[in-house]
Amino acid sequence: MAKNILICDDAAFMRMMIKDILTKNGYNVAGEAENGAKAVEKYAELKPDLVLMDITMPEMDGIEALKKIKASVIMCSAMGQQAMVIESIQSGAKDFIVKPFQADRVIEAVQKVVG
Repeated sequence: MAKNILICDDAAFMRMMIKDILTKNGYNVAGEAENGAKAVEKYAELKPDLVLMDITMPEMDGIEALKKIKASVIMCSAMGQQAMVIESIQSGAKDFIVKPFQADRVIEAVQKVVG
């Protein structure tokens, strides 16, 4: 059975790119959110197996949303700053993908977390 994934990124083109990578590899995109606050709402509503979350977003950033969701979350961010990566992992992120990313890196991270 395909794993359900919630994509959270403030950039529509990034959500579209990630959705394309996931669906081509047999995953189901359960929903999309454009900020952390919406991600928390959608997570409660959809109960996905995994969340792919951007860090820098309006209203509520990804790290704040990650702390509220407390589930399988892979963080994505253009800021490959050590502090952000460390804070994400300490806050419970299962993995971290740096943008711009390769499709195989996304799939590798997803498979590592949800199989």
